[in-house]
Amino acid sequence: MKIISGSKKSYIISAPKNLPVRPTSGLVKESLFNILSNYFNFNKVKVLDLFAGTGNISYEFVSRGCKSVDSVDINSRCTRFIRKKSLELGLKINVLNLSASRFLNKSQSKYDIIFADPPYQFTIEEYTDLIDSIFDLASLSSEGLLVIEHEKKIQFSKHDMFYFNKKYGGTMLSFFKKASL
Repeated sequence: MKIISGSKKSYIISAPKNLPVRPTSGLVKESLFNILSNYFNFNKVKVLDLFAGTGNISYEFVSRGCKSVDSVDINSRCTRFIRKKSLELGLKINVLNLSASRFLNKSQSKYDIIFADPPYQFTIEEYTDLIDSIFDLASLSSEGLLVIEHEKKIQFSKHDMFYFNKKYGGTMLSFFKKASL
């Protein structure tokens, strides 16, 4: 994994082989950040990285100037790795070892960008529950975007908060925002 842009541009992150992760590919990550840069000034946003895994997306946000990034994963090996790597890189990331649902139920924060990369074995019902809880718990700011990385076979176009999606091989990025009144 490589940080694409910002203060840590070109830094290569090598994750331990024993982490149960599937890091976002460089192509998908670059596309994600190209899309988000059209909506946000990164140094003014608050970001939540759910199912953070190696912290790949969190590092990229902080490298690009985000001052507030919360990185959440249920696996303690993953959160230890993110803490260690963010300290090595001098990147300020708030790392939490919790399930996504527990974090969302506890948190009072509002985020401008929420990125979630659940395990690909998630069912459509689990994805829908995650999306609904993010909007029901008002975790997203009024102009915020929720981005879900998932397999292309999962489709969300009928969800009320669906905005658009982009396909990259077998991977899809689906974007959601609050419905306009």
